[in-house]
Amino acid sequence: MSLLIGSTFSPEDLDILRHALDAWCVERRIDIKSSEAQVAASAALDLYQSGFDDSDKLLLALRDLKSL
Repeated sequence: MSLLIGSTFSPEDLDILRHALDAWCVERRIDIKSSEAQVAASAALDLYQSGFDDSDKLLLALRDLKSL
């Protein structure tokens, strides 16, 4: 479940999230508009709010998730 309640994101936050998600989708050859990418985006938001606030660290964490 996402922790977005009351959260705001700066343009820099969104850049980090988008960079990691784009890279993850390219690696897996997944369309960014697919349902699988939506699940990954939700996971990326949760990871980001858990402290993975660098695009490289976030991408590594996404790669390690077994649920994706």
